[in-house]
Amino acid sequence: MAVMDTTRTASPAGIRGGLFKVFSRLVAWNEARRTRKILSTLSDRELEDIGLTRSDIEALKF
Repeated sequence: MAVMDTTRTASPAGIRGGLFKVFSRLVAWNEARRTRKILSTLSDRELEDIGLTRSDIEALKF
């Protein structure tokens, strides 16, 4: 016979930790988005100066 423990609840610390991870990932995603947007505004010459091409912009991992 299976027994299910129904007395456990999510701990506030666990919830905060999960929210922190989600928030951190959201911040990282937004920073990467902003960086790609700024790089997209540069000319091909400027990108070449920093060692990138247009096709490199979307491939960048942050």
